[in-house]
Amino acid sequence: MNIAEIIPKENYLLYVRSDDGRSGLFDVTPFLESEAFAPLKKQEEFERIQNGGYFVEWACGADLSADTIEARWRPLANDDARQSAPAGARASRG
Repeated sequence: MNIAEIIPKENYLLYVRSDDGRSGLFDVTPFLESEAFAPLKKQEEFERIQNGGYFVEWACGADLSADTIEARWRPLANDDARQSAPAGARASRG
């Protein structure tokens, strides 16, 4: 999977849209207890995400591969999750 768009949402969820048009929600909560992901408990840090296409990375250095995201995301039938994204928080590949 190649990540076309990633949007941080409330409750440590990521809206993810792949380059083939599929979308889903990925819950980062299970990762927050590890040292690398601990800074993401602060919402402002969680929102500082960068899209690398085949991975996402935060300013603190934590990262997730597209394969990990795809294996654990909850696929969406429509783009409702995208509608409530905070303005300016989108991280498209580029």
